[in-house]
Amino acid sequence: MHPLINNLLELYTPLIGWTLLGLIIGRILPKNVSPYLGRGLFLFGVPISIIAFLRKTDLSGGIWIAPLTAWIAISVGAAFAWTWIDLGVSDERLKSIARGLNLAPALEGPQAASTATRWHSSTQGSFMLAMMCGNTGYLGFPCVLGLAGPDYFAWGLFYDLLGSAIAVYVVGVALASHFGSSDKKQESALQRTFKATRNNPAFWSLIAGLAFKPIPLPAPIETSLYNAAWIVVNISLVLIGIKLSELKTLGKINQASTCLLIKMVLVPLVVGTGLMFFGIDGAPRLVMVIQMSMPPSFATLVIAQAYQLDQDLAVTCLALGTVVLLFMLPVWVWLFGVT
Repeated sequence: MHPLINNLLELYTPLIGWTLLGLIIGRILPKNVSPYLGRGLFLFGVPISIIAFLRKTDLSGGIWIAPLTAWIAISVGAAFAWTWIDLGVSDERLKSIARGLNLAPALEGPQAASTATRWHSSTQGSFMLAMMCGNTGYLGFPCVLGLAGPDYFAWGLFYDLLGSAIAVYVVGVALASHFGSSDKKQESALQRTFKATRNNPAFWSLIAGLAFKPIPLPAPIETSLYNAAWIVVNISLVLIGIKLSELKTLGKINQASTCLLIKMVLVPLVVGTGLMFFGIDGAPRLVMVIQMSMPPSFATLVIAQAYQLDQDLAVTCLALGTVVLLFMLPVWVWLFGVT
């Protein structure tokens, strides 16, 4: 059996086990536990794991291709998603015309146009947001570590911090403010980028990890740091389970399925295949394909709530995407993992 297949089987035990544990205890614990747990991981857990895994990571090669690939994947996905939305809206307008309905008010503005269709402006925003912003941190890191190992962790890290994370707070918020409504003070993309970087401990731990990587540590400290990092990985999976247990209703299944088909199947397949023509294959390509195929992040729901987007669609994409991931990981290992 190929080593990557063994890694996949070994990954599923903690991936499913810890997430199921979170689902179970999430229905028992007080509702204020998950915010505190998430905050603790954000401030301390994730930075510790980044520093620990960076010490075992090979930083040679074209690692800076990772964030560039992230932005390419986001752009390709956005183009596919917008094309689908435009086709959907146009098709519904044609059907309305065939029924003899008066569409004159629908042509007066974007908000008026959206009222005559299931592709309401808020739904369009949630669709684009869920498609572009993947859970490349709390869920992506465990998958990268399980399938490619610590040696290639930096590829997934750079993809997340310099790609997905910035996209959430820059492109994601810009989309939400365009399609949704909120009384929040609007900020420029540069201001959002600066604030996201300044307030994210993961960015600073990346800098610290790179700076202290050449400095040797006593073996007991090195081992303890590495073990603590894996504990953080498991806790992050428990947190995902707890968050999933807090989701209430699922709606917009058809639109959510289309969104996930674009994000978790079409984009990784197209961009992952395209990397081959630039000489990128093996573990680095697998890592980036894994990150591309992550389900939407919980930040999409937070932003959807803040900007009054379609929360039913956001919730459904989160829950359904987590299930889809279990079926797609073997496909990516088969297509891109065996060289």
